[in-house]
Amino acid sequence: MARGDAALIHLSNIALSPEIMKTITCITIVICAMSVATSSLAQTVSLDSCRRMALRTNKSIRMADEAVQGAGYSRKAAQAAYLPGIDAGATYMYNQHKTSLLSEDAKLPTMYFNPLTGKYDYDVVLGLDGKPVINPENGMPIPEVVAVIPKDALTFDTRSVFAGAITLTQPIFMGGQIKALNDIAKYAEEALVATRNNVSQEVIYNVDQAYWTVVSLRAKQKLAESFVNLVDTLHYNVNAMLEEGVATRADLLTVDVKLNEAKIMRTKVDNGLTLSRMALAQACGLPIDTEMTLTDESASGIGDEMPDYAYNIEDVYARRQDLEALRQGINVLKGQERLALGDMLPKLGLVGAYAFSTPNLIDGFSRHIKGGFSIGATLTIPIWHWGGNYNKYRAAKSATNAQRILLDDLEEKVELQVNQAKFKFQEAFKTYDMAMSNMKSAEENLRCAEIGFKEGVLTTNDVILAQTGWLQANSEKIDAEIGIRLCQVYLSKVLGTLRTGN
Repeated sequence: MARGDAALIHLSNIALSPEIMKTITCITIVICAMSVATSSLAQTVSLDSCRRMALRTNKSIRMADEAVQGAGYSRKAAQAAYLPGIDAGATYMYNQHKTSLLSEDAKLPTMYFNPLTGKYDYDVVLGLDGKPVINPENGMPIPEVVAVIPKDALTFDTRSVFAGAITLTQPIFMGGQIKALNDIAKYAEEALVATRNNVSQEVIYNVDQAYWTVVSLRAKQKLAESFVNLVDTLHYNVNAMLEEGVATRADLLTVDVKLNEAKIMRTKVDNGLTLSRMALAQACGLPIDTEMTLTDESASGIGDEMPDYAYNIEDVYARRQDLEALRQGINVLKGQERLALGDMLPKLGLVGAYAFSTPNLIDGFSRHIKGGFSIGATLTIPIWHWGGNYNKYRAAKSATNAQRILLDDLEEKVELQVNQAKFKFQEAFKTYDMAMSNMKSAEENLRCAEIGFKEGVLTTNDVILAQTGWLQANSEKIDAEIGIRLCQVYLSKVLGTLRTGN
């Protein structure tokens, strides 16, 4: 008796009030509901459901999504290079000394108007000969009258200086580098999208493999159970015949050995099925102990005719996301070429600025903030860089050529993959047809062996051989069915037609 049943019996023997009984009834209903909900967790899921779960939770896909998102931001950043940039800057400095334009008081000679010459002449000391007296120290005429400019008059308080500027820069021609950067960002994003799609296809392919492996092992589990029952029935019959004296002890021991082998095989299949369910749960992004039943576990048959997989190799190239990623990679490298070429071309830009400071230079170092606008153009022409820019361009072209060779090589391998997959698919159907024929023969052979054994014309070993043949034929039939499924999935993958949509 279960513990819960015993508890209910114990309660029934106690006199309880109607209110308490109502409460117990409600609790019982809730527990039953919870038990039903718990059992529903082991729900039946389809292949499409497994695919959707994997696409939502797979970490490689999530990483690829983040990479695509980052590439989108990079593309927007590259577009901003076409637009003017506005920058602001400010500087504060404390200087130990004031700034003076003179080292000492300046003594400047004066001038007077000479009516005889009609010009202004320096007012200098004249000698007895009427000529200016020369200062032997500096070789200059000695002024008769000087104007004094005190040093303090040209001394400014610049100990505390603040300056700022707002600058606008508009590129006009950058040697084609801005367009190259935008092309690189665009193609890099498209390459990452293709890579993301390729990762999704790999995830779907792995999920499909894990799914059909579970289906295969579940079928083999049923087969193993049937085989154990089959051998167990033989064991019962031989034991009865031994008691009647129409079978030997050796016959019974032979069946015992076969029965133990069948049970060991069943145990191995059970363990393999458990592990394969864990692998499927992990591929779907679920806890490995998640209980679920697959829709195709109860399905039978795979169709009588092989689907037509006619293809155009150019269409395959266009659908394959790994090839698309390489093609976009080539476009990125072409952009790198144009970027390197831009280093050898002139660059022109417009610059506008509003600068201000205190003390300011506009009003003679006055102690208030004042500024002004300025506008201009910058032109840079590369002249000679010892071949560095040119070699950078040649290196970029070599990288592009290498990528083209890699793409050609991969296209050849893809064509080989497609042909191999198609031949294997055709071979899988032929194998399935032969397996079905062998299974029918094995079933008929087992029926005849059981009849012959009952009639006493066949031995126990004959029946065991027939049973073993039946087991092998059914196992090969299961392998052939799953082989078709797996070949079909692989062919869809190499053709680029494997669905990855949510």
